[in-house]
Amino acid sequence: MNNLDEAAPHAVVPANVNEPDRVAFGLTFRQLGIIGGVGLAAAGVYRSFGHLLPRPVWLAGGAVVFAVAVVVALGRRDGLPLDAWLRHAFTLSHSPRVLTPGTARAVPGAAVEGKPVVPALLRSPVTAVSPAGVLTSAGSDKVVIACGTTNIHLRTGGEQGALLDGFGRFLNGLTGPAQIIVAAQRHDLAAHASAVADNARRLPHRALQAAAEDHAAFLLELDGERDPLRRQVLAVVTGARAGDTAVRALSGLGVHAAVLDGSAVCAALAGAVDPFSPPAPGPRAVPGVPITLRSST
Repeated sequence: MNNLDEAAPHAVVPANVNEPDRVAFGLTFRQLGIIGGVGLAAAGVYRSFGHLLPRPVWLAGGAVVFAVAVVVALGRRDGLPLDAWLRHAFTLSHSPRVLTPGTARAVPGAAVEGKPVVPALLRSPVTAVSPAGVLTSAGSDKVVIACGTTNIHLRTGGEQGALLDGFGRFLNGLTGPAQIIVAAQRHDLAAHASAVADNARRLPHRALQAAAEDHAAFLLELDGERDPLRRQVLAVVTGARAGDTAVRALSGLGVHAAVLDGSAVCAALAGAVDPFSPPAPGPRAVPGVPITLRSST
């Protein structure tokens, strides 16, 4: 028997929530502006120069112009209104092809007129990272939180409603801009296979050692023949002290969360810049902190 409390929560969301309002004749303000603007311009041109050509010529030309205006106003391509698509195409055709930052200066031996743009280093918006993990970007301090996941579909209707309410309280409790990043990255299984093979010799029984060695071989085969991925969920919140509050709110949802320190933040930034390369082994140095090496001898 289904109980009302155990039923999954439902929210009615209109399918056309993102569509603009219809002003008149089933047309939006943008569409009326395009058709009406073309009509007013055509009327003005005919009033000023109508005596130069016969009326049938003006009617034929006006029909073509009106048809083009209707197609531009009502047409769509690639999910965009046709006028917006044409505007983007015009902007792209007149945009420079050099997308790297740099300065215009003379290059020795270059036989071209003017000063070409020489590519410069791509500067990160993150200007500083503290050892505690507080990064500075756009003039404000932010912290990065590594989050786990929870399967809401395995919960009952009441539990799903409680999780949604808790997540809503977490969002409403934010005091500044926040960003939730979900990324799939290449997972290197070679390091895990090497660790399993190294620890296999320490197992007390030969059967356990053989099983560990077989598992290490399986990991290497899986890493070579497949493309294993791992999911990374990061939450970036504004404020140096907002991390602990966000962690408590996420923990209340049953999600494991922890604030990243400076080394982990640098590793996350490096992975975002080059997501297709496996992460470098060992901790990463925090900018501005001297790297020291302690000798074991």
